[in-house]
Amino acid sequence: MKNIKAIIFDAYGTLFDVNSAAEKCKDKIGDKWEPFANFWRTTQLEYTWLRSLMGRHKDFWKITEDSLDKSMKSFQIHSSMRDELLNLYKVLSPFKEVQETLKTLKEKKFKLAILSNGTPSLLNELVKSNNLEKFFDDIFSIEEVGIYKPNSKVYDIPIKKYKIEKNEVAFLSANTWDVSGGGNYGYQSVWVNRNNNIFDNLDFKPKFEIKDLSGLLSKF
Repeated sequence: MKNIKAIIFDAYGTLFDVNSAAEKCKDKIGDKWEPFANFWRTTQLEYTWLRSLMGRHKDFWKITEDSLDKSMKSFQIHSSMRDELLNLYKVLSPFKEVQETLKTLKEKKFKLAILSNGTPSLLNELVKSNNLEKFFDDIFSIEEVGIYKPNSKVYDIPIKKYKIEKNEVAFLSANTWDVSGGGNYGYQSVWVNRNNNIFDNLDFKPKFEIKDLSGLLSKF
């Protein structure tokens, strides 16, 4: 990748494992913990898109609560677990290669940032709880514009801050719709395909595909 001045990461599913909250409760939830975690995530994303389309914004934490409530009912998980799951969501585990990858990129003098649906307070707690704050120059939240990804207003936030060209940003996400959103906006979008999935047909192909974030290091 050439002429990159900033490397921007999605947070949920890209830097942090969204299933780790439910996984830490698998002894209580049982074998259904993984389909439950996937359903919670899917419902959470659907609520962000639907609220954006309806013009009825709620912040990401409230959407996380609402989607959890539906998921717990759908999987018949006792309401006594609600607070535990929410507290664990605030401190999701990073994927194993994250710290070393960020450290190496920082040593190469890249500007590093997060661009996420999460609220500023939620993102700050997530980063600090995993001792990653020293790596990031900025943490950008969609709350600055009041609409969720993949709206172009979201991808415009770092460009306005850094005063750089769109194609001077390397944008990494594990979510195909987010990769396409950033790419259609003008970023050099990279797909972090952790689970060997198939890319969505959204009139965009990523700059390249990597299995995890460590695959980015060979591109610079």
